[in-house]
Amino acid sequence: MSENILVATAWPYTNNYLHLGHIAGCYLPADIFARYQRARGNKVIMVSGSDQHGTPVTIAAESEGVQPIDIVNKYRKNHLEVWERLGISYDLFTTTGTDNHIATVQDIFTKLYNKGLIYKKNMTLLYSEIDNRFLADRYVEGTCPDCNFERARGDQCDQCGKPMDALELINPISKLSGDTPIPKESEHFFLKLSALEQPLLDWIKKNDYWKPNVKNFSLKYLTEGLKDRAITRDIEWGIPIPLEGYETKRIYVWFEAVIGYLSASKEWAQIQNKPDEWQKFWFDKNARSYYFLGKDNIPFHTIIWPGILLGYENHNLPYDVPANEYMNLSGGKFSKSENRAVWTHEFLEKFSADALRYYIVSNMPENSDSDFTWEEFLRRNNDELVATLGNLIHRILTFTFRNFDSKIPEPKKIETSDEKLMSEIFITKEKVESNLDICKFRESMRNIMNLAQNTNRYLDSEAPWHSIKTDKERAGTTMWVSLYAISAIKTFLYPFMPNASLQLGSYLGISTDVNQPTWEVEKPKSGTTLETPFPLFKKLEIDIENPLADE
Repeated sequence: MSENILVATAWPYTNNYLHLGHIAGCYLPADIFARYQRARGNKVIMVSGSDQHGTPVTIAAESEGVQPIDIVNKYRKNHLEVWERLGISYDLFTTTGTDNHIATVQDIFTKLYNKGLIYKKNMTLLYSEIDNRFLADRYVEGTCPDCNFERARGDQCDQCGKPMDALELINPISKLSGDTPIPKESEHFFLKLSALEQPLLDWIKKNDYWKPNVKNFSLKYLTEGLKDRAITRDIEWGIPIPLEGYETKRIYVWFEAVIGYLSASKEWAQIQNKPDEWQKFWFDKNARSYYFLGKDNIPFHTIIWPGILLGYENHNLPYDVPANEYMNLSGGKFSKSENRAVWTHEFLEKFSADALRYYIVSNMPENSDSDFTWEEFLRRNNDELVATLGNLIHRILTFTFRNFDSKIPEPKKIETSDEKLMSEIFITKEKVESNLDICKFRESMRNIMNLAQNTNRYLDSEAPWHSIKTDKERAGTTMWVSLYAISAIKTFLYPFMPNASLQLGSYLGISTDVNQPTWEVEKPKSGTTLETPFPLFKKLEIDIENPLADE
């Protein structure tokens, strides 16, 4: 029976381009999972959007001397192009600037305020006398009191991941003027997280299928005791507070951005001309929601967002939060703010989407940090994608095309070796499914590559290039079984490398509806005319010192 699956990804700030660390952290795993669930016949919506209200956007605007919306438009256009070229299959990638999102955020704010879960009180903030303004969290930098990282932000430490108040920083400075800000009082609204601590703790303890790092990270903050957090700031860029007298303040981004998953679902339903369709994903207790993000976003999706939902209405809480660790760059962390990155759009100008998708899934930081290096990218592409998988597919197709009048031969007597490989197809199918069901993408890809290696061994053992000379029927059966194996590989590859999967299906004479993928393994139909085959993947030569240079 078809299930309703919500796939949600972290909302990228529109303050810079997307680097490969972003893709590995959440966007590719989410796409693989969504494509797999669609192929299984489930009803899937994959939603996210541009986070246009974050202070990184205003910081970028001020540094470039333009308005925040100009920064949003510039980088949103780039992000949309990356999704298209990389094949990230959103059902909706919207923005936090829509009327629908603003209305949803203000409705939640109002209901939580009326329930006493949002309340007003004075708070001490950092104020710059040189800048003549209160400094929002990301306008402040200092030393983390927990890990002593010297460039911690005022909202979170990038080194240890701890959310914090800017006042906790040691030796804080203004990122605008470099001066030392002073404490000053201002009235703001707080989310009463302390009242939600026990229900959140009870809920998280039951989620035994969560990744250990996600569950333990979340339990650590809960057992230390949740503190109420301010959800408004003295800024002009953001969503207005839906109460009179607070026109110079805005709802802060960490509260409103996570609400985007709900507002985007509503917007998607409106676009489908089925305005209530979103409710199937948010109220049906058999529906499941998966939130894909990097480890720095874990507390916002396992504590803050579920806390908001618990206080709001009977919406489904996250079913799973399969957060990844970091993919680093040659031993150091990718960083948009420090311009230390391999930008995805530049990468895709030179290399194929399939090459990137294969490398990332093979090196995905699912349980520990991984590292991107050009040497490893080259090795993965040439030794695995081309030499193992691509070569297998190409030699099966070309041998069949040349020796059987461009048609799929008819199998005759099935031998034990044939049965063994055909059995391996469905063993692999079960392994890939069981791993994808629990978001083990790297292991799923290994299962597929193992099938390719076993098919290679089968071919070498059967040696149809010899039997074609003395027993064409036997050679034909060997090739039919081999075509069966790569037909299965075509199916299993679809979530990981959709372009290669669809092209392989075309070579095999299997018509695949891009909008209605299937998870069934199709047996080769004898007599089907094969297309002239060409290699699916390209061997690369890279100047490691300057890999993105024009040739």
